Amino acid sequence: MTDRRIASGVGLAVLAALPFLLQPYFLHIAIQALLLGLIYTAWGFMGRFGLVSLGHGAFMGVGAYTSALLWNLYGVTPWLGIPAGMMLAVLLALIIGYPCFHLRIVGHYFALVTLALGQVVALLIIAARDVTGGSLGMTPRAVGTSLLAFQFQDRVQFYFIALALWLAVMGARAWASRGMRRAALEAIGEDETAAEAAGINVLREKLWVFVISAAVTAAGGSIFAQYIMYLNPETVSGVGVSLQIVFAAIAGGMYSALGPTVGALLTLSLTEGLRIFFGTSFVGAANTIYGILLILFIIFMPRGILGVVEAWLARAARPQPAPAE
Repeated sequence: MTDRRIASGVGLAVLAALPFLLQPYFLHIAIQALLLGLIYTAWGFMGRFGLVSLGHGAFMGVGAYTSALLWNLYGVTPWLGIPAGMMLAVLLALIIGYPCFHLRIVGHYFALVTLALGQVVALLIIAARDVTGGSLGMTPRAVGTSLLAFQFQDRVQFYFIALALWLAVMGARAWASRGMRRAALEAIGEDETAAEAAGINVLREKLWVFVISAAVTAAGGSIFAQYIMYLNPETVSGVGVSLQIVFAAIAGGMYSALGPTVGALLTLSLTEGLRIFFGTSFVGAANTIYGILLILFIIFMPRGILGVVEAWLARAARPQPAPAE
């Protein structure tokens, strides 16, 4: 335990010093990694207990567009718009999740329902082009550096906001992964019928996980759009975004606390590398490669990058048997 606390303290010190050591471009990547990392962590928390959603881009889009539209149309500060987007995402999760879990729609059927949800939200954003800008996207009204507008010219300030949110999500994940609730969720992931026979309220537990994941995803989408200052159905909603969330969480390791954030760094590196390598000659390169890599990770590395590293470290720490004389 002492070693873990020391490692955590060193890690926090490094994260606190990072914005003063990085060049502006790499600081920009670090901020995106933290914001996307908390979104991928929210999905990974569901995935580790057997709830596979292919439509989390819907919650990300709802959060991003709600806060941006409230600011642009009515002047409502994002400090109120972000919670509003979270509440709307929670309502959407309840509308979809309750009938699915009540009727025992699980596995690939639940994944298809969420996939349809993500596409419906993206199409609604495109259809409401007079308000949302449609497929051309929209930009939140810029006012320069303003705490009320949640806009900062200095990226260091935004880095510490992103870091605080990321630490809060990681702390919430650690708290929820302990005690009887974790045991109940693991039992549900293994066998719902047996879990219900043991006295676990399956509907309540699954709905709780789904709603919390949707709320965190909406908050991350709102703040991500506030940082980028541009919203587009292809970047904050839709099937492509949902696929990227799934790929990052699985590739990094959804069973590890830092796995989804590692996945965020991987996806950002891939995106930037492909942008430099292909330019505008192969627009769909990112999603195509995400799909291929997702298949390879599921087949050969189901526990992700950090899962492989942890297994290797466990084998290395295991005492070797003494050679026979």
